Amino acid sequence: MIKVVGSVALVLLAVAFSFGRKEETLKELIARTEASRPDQQPDLYMEAADRQRKAAMEAMKAEHWEEFDADLQDIVSFCDKARAAAIGSTKHIKNTEIRIRRISNHLKDIKLDVALDDQPKLQVVVNKLEEFRTELLRRMFGGKGND
Repeated sequence: MIKVVGSVALVLLAVAFSFGRKEETLKELIARTEASRPDQQPDLYMEAADRQRKAAMEAMKAEHWEEFDADLQDIVSFCDKARAAAIGSTKHIKNTEIRIRRISNHLKDIKLDVALDDQPKLQVVVNKLEEFRTELLRRMFGGKGND
C-alpha cells in the first residue's frame, strides 16, 4: 500500500513539475547550446532550427514576410552550426542529416505557397540545406577523402 501511494505521489509530482515549467526561449536554448559539450550541440542546434521553421510557417501564414525571411536565415545558420558541430565531434552526423532533410523537404513543400517573388529566396535556402546534407552524407559514406 505504501509503495502504491508513494508511486502515485511521485507521478503527481512529476506531472505538476512538467506543467509548472515554462518553455525555454530560443535565446535560452542557444545560450545552453553554446555552453554545452560539442557532442550535444548538433541536436540542440537542430532543435533551434526546427523552432525557427515553425516560426517561419507562422510568419508566412500571418503574411509577415520580413519575419519569414529572418526566420529562414536563422534556419540556415542553425543548420550550419549543427552540421559543423556534428562533423567536429563526429557524433550525431546521421541524425543531423535526417533532421536537415526534414526541414528542407518541408520548405520545398511550401515553396508554392509563397509569392512568386519570394520563391527564389526560399529555393536558395533549400539549396544551402541540401549542401549541408551532401557534406554530412559524404562524411558518413565518402570513405578516405573526407579528412
